Amino acid sequence: MANTTHTTPGTTAQTTADGTRPTFDSYEEFWPYYVAMHSRAATRWVHLTGTLTGLVLSAYGLARGRKRYALALPLIGYGTAWPAHWFIEKNNPATFGHPAWSLRGDRQMIATMLAGRDRELGEIAAKWLAENR
Repeated sequence: MANTTHTTPGTTAQTTADGTRPTFDSYEEFWPYYVAMHSRAATRWVHLTGTLTGLVLSAYGLARGRKRYALALPLIGYGTAWPAHWFIEKNNPATFGHPAWSLRGDRQMIATMLAGRDRELGEIAAKWLAENR
């Protein structure tokens, strides 16, 4: 099958028919893609719950002098988020192709959700998917 490239106007983000991950020149270009990889509200809420649970357990453990509790954040955060991608979203986590920007995106997504703007994330996802699929 030949590769087909879809480019969002104003970006160099590309998807190919062979499943190659898109490339981006900036975080601002990456952000709508990141949100689109979390197009279902359930995926976003699993992310939020896992990340906040891991953060609370890590903070608790560190406050009590138990350094190994710091592992709770990545273990619980990724341990809940990745299966949500596979079983709810039916995609692979953006972390695999863009780890640093994915971490930043997770923070921004969670902050947006905590501000009561989850619907806005759904709109960003729908727009990116409509333009790039």
